[in-house]
Amino acid sequence: MSAARSLRVAGAQLNLVVGDLEGNLERMLDAMAWAAEAEADVLVLPELATTGYPPEDLLLRESFIDGNLDVVAQLAAASGPMLVVVGFVDRVEPDHEPTLDDAVPRRLANAAALLRNGAHLGTYHKVLLPNYGVFDEDRYFKVGSTPAKTWDVAGLTIGVSVCEDIWLADGPPTKQAESGAQIQLNINASPYHSGKGKERAALLRDQAVRSGGPVVYVNLVGGQDELVFDGDSMVFDAGGELLYRAAQFEEELFWVDVPLNVRSESDIAPRTSGVSPPRLGEEAEVYAALVLGLRDYVTKNGFGSVVIGLSGGIDSALTAAIARDALGAESVWGLTMPSRYSSDGSVDDSEDLANRLGIRFDRIPIETVFTDYLTTLEPWFSATEPNVAEENLQARIRGALLMALSNKFGGIVVATGNKSEMAVGYATLYGDMAGGYSVLKDVFKTLVYRLAEWRNLSNEVIPRSIIDKAPSAELRPDQLDSDSLPDYDLLDAILELYIERDANREKIVAAGFDPELVARVTGMVDHNEYKRRQSAPGVRISRKAFGKDRRLPITNRYRG
Repeated sequence: MSAARSLRVAGAQLNLVVGDLEGNLERMLDAMAWAAEAEADVLVLPELATTGYPPEDLLLRESFIDGNLDVVAQLAAASGPMLVVVGFVDRVEPDHEPTLDDAVPRRLANAAALLRNGAHLGTYHKVLLPNYGVFDEDRYFKVGSTPAKTWDVAGLTIGVSVCEDIWLADGPPTKQAESGAQIQLNINASPYHSGKGKERAALLRDQAVRSGGPVVYVNLVGGQDELVFDGDSMVFDAGGELLYRAAQFEEELFWVDVPLNVRSESDIAPRTSGVSPPRLGEEAEVYAALVLGLRDYVTKNGFGSVVIGLSGGIDSALTAAIARDALGAESVWGLTMPSRYSSDGSVDDSEDLANRLGIRFDRIPIETVFTDYLTTLEPWFSATEPNVAEENLQARIRGALLMALSNKFGGIVVATGNKSEMAVGYATLYGDMAGGYSVLKDVFKTLVYRLAEWRNLSNEVIPRSIIDKAPSAELRPDQLDSDSLPDYDLLDAILELYIERDANREKIVAAGFDPELVARVTGMVDHNEYKRRQSAPGVRISRKAFGKDRRLPITNRYRG
């Protein structure tokens, strides 16, 4: 490494696994070997790469911290003249003595290690600890105290920061630039939501201009429970020009010859290891996130396949398509379970869908089981009119059958409900909500249709009859969703305001919606928190998903 006009910076956009210390070490050693072969001066690895992100309460286990520190030691021992920047968990002096108000002093830091020539040269501690949305970093980590710290390595002054540190205009990267940093290396485990990539690009471009030096942003990729990390690593020159952008939702090793303290010449393209792929459109981006989230949840948790109930409706059809694209046709088992209220069209559509996807398909009629339930309950039900009790029996029979097949053959059941249904409680506990994962949990119904249309652009795997039919649970004669819910275009518009933007009823009404409808919809959302708390985890694709993003009490009478 020298103070030349350019620096070859390699980035390792890796899919790491929380808790897999040995496996993560091997992935990083492989990346180091690749970068050395590419004659890189610097290799940048993701935030908390040793542990995976987020490690959550694994951080409370001393042996886990020890293991992560051993990984750093092994990486340091393997390092050569190339500088390696890697995220890890560091031990620090506690921020305070235990008190009655906070009995657990923070003894850890979200850190970046600088490794070179067999040694651990230095450590940076993350300053800005996000504690909103899906983040709980203040629960575990102490705030870093040296935001302006820089390192001189082989004649070059380097600034290192971790994820959130670069999101504020006057954050550590700006302070490091003021202290003489010639290049900013920012390591990340930044989870995806729709549109976030463009926000990041604008922020990084502004930081490069503000710092007057290049910015290298390397992000994690992969699924972790409900979170998806989209990669989308970027390198900007000192003038804010994008030099390289890595793939979205895919692992990638890349390098860029980064010009130092000068803008890249407009007529001379900087040397890179490849060509930046075009940014995905909105539907393609969300679909890719759903595929990656499902694939990693299934494979990282040791499930070999998935089981899906096919109703002939749009939600189960899109779920099956995502599962096929994520895992391969041989790993998806679709079942239709008709009752007396199931239309022939829905059963035929389910079979047509399965044939187009090339997945296994079986039919298990539930009429006999349903009749047995009704006969058993007749002494208590006979004097009442049929209602949701009989409807939900059918959903729960189907859920029990799916779980039985899962237990017997090992595939995980994937629930098919969408965000609109989860929001208003239009779903049956222990019925259609049964499953180990819920891939559409954060996808509004209107977006379900858009994704289905987008998926069919390449080849029509979802039959047109499924997309065009009026949505129905088919649990009573001639039932339609519109019997119980407003039109989905209207419903989703209200739900987006209430759930994702935290607008109160008055603001939603002021936006042009009928007051009675707003009161009805928001009341349904509030009343069904108890159902959502029992739902399976699912892929987060919005700014505010059900789960970690939105934490409301079940017992709650506030209706403001």
